Amino acid sequence: MRIGVIIGRIGDVDGVALETEKWMKVLKKMGHEIYVLSGRFTKDGVVPSEYRDIWSGLSFFSPECEWEQNRAFFFPDDNPEPLMDHLYHTSTRIACKIFKWMLDRKIDIILAENSTALPCHLSMGMGIRKAVKRTGVPVVAHDHDFYWERGDRYATPHKQIVDILEKTFPLNLHNVRHAVINTAAQRDLKKRFNIDAMMVPNVMDFSKQYGRNSEYNRDLLTELDLDRKRDIALFQVTRIVRRKRIDVAIDMVHRLDDKRIKLVVTGSAADDERKGYYKELLDQIKGLKVREQIVFGGRRILRERAVTTRGRKIYSLSDAYAKATASTYFSDYEGFGNAFVECVLSKTPIFVNNYKPVFKPDIWNKGFEVVALENNKLTDKALKRMSEIIYNKKLQKEIVEHNYELGKKHFSYDVLEEKLTELFDMKCW
Repeated sequence: MRIGVIIGRIGDVDGVALETEKWMKVLKKMGHEIYVLSGRFTKDGVVPSEYRDIWSGLSFFSPECEWEQNRAFFFPDDNPEPLMDHLYHTSTRIACKIFKWMLDRKIDIILAENSTALPCHLSMGMGIRKAVKRTGVPVVAHDHDFYWERGDRYATPHKQIVDILEKTFPLNLHNVRHAVINTAAQRDLKKRFNIDAMMVPNVMDFSKQYGRNSEYNRDLLTELDLDRKRDIALFQVTRIVRRKRIDVAIDMVHRLDDKRIKLVVTGSAADDERKGYYKELLDQIKGLKVREQIVFGGRRILRERAVTTRGRKIYSLSDAYAKATASTYFSDYEGFGNAFVECVLSKTPIFVNNYKPVFKPDIWNKGFEVVALENNKLTDKALKRMSEIIYNKKLQKEIVEHNYELGKKHFSYDVLEEKLTELFDMKCW
């Protein structure tokens, strides 16, 4: 089949973009042709040029999208009519664009990547709804997260916007199938909208090596000003945003009370609004006097390897895991948690919080061996177990081999292919 993917941005390191790439790889392996319509391609090579179409109006950073978000949620006017008029005309224009793209590319089925689940681009979701309702084209909606999971982020005083959220996010049409990434979302869709959704977990490619030592990454720790023979490197392989709870990892380093233990935070603060959380972390580091033990490596560790114009090496996330004695992952909330599966694939011990709503019911209950906090409370018992793992290489190996086999069984590309075979089976529509 010719599958048309609609996504706000692709080629980035957010969970939606990363999982979309994995779906595309597996769908291609299954023999499908994949075409992508997006507002932003942030990395070359993810989609061959002959299979991609860019339209800036679909970007989350477009003027239209930013204006809509401000007027609907952040700074709503008393009179919603200008906003509603804008949404009507803009979504109609987007629907026409999608319709033309479908004709040009001879699309058999659409894969909507979170664009009709989370209302971070209202007119795009509305435009997709108009296009698929008018044409009757089959749609697989890959729903990563929903507005009711984000607290007050999508609260609005306008009844008209509430109506849009309930009609469009998620799409509830006869020609739409839904795939969600956790069982909590599966239950929510059934309870709220009587929608039956398939649970498709986030996955990694267990047929390829990941997080392994190599000649390329041999000097990674040295380049981060760590002593690769003396220091014990723990890695936080996430962006710097508040829900990732990097502050807990910093406190952990302080309480382990060993100057050799260093925490490397790989991500940037680009998504941290006004750098508020990042500044709090700097204050915490100063107050705990652990400045020499915390390293922000965002400029040297990116998604993939590269070389700067000055000839300095850029290391990949895989390189980071290769040098991690253990990985910290104390998130409060995750839709699934790609970083957890990355740890499993890279054979890295994991110190984690029992993050909601996914970790215990969808991951931990499968038997993974981790040090897990409850509500991010660093107990003496947890710290003792962390110490045992950090200093005992034999124990590390036993844990990571056990976790790897479980990950291969539950979160591999083979699992994804089984799910997608059923999901895209046109005989069952």
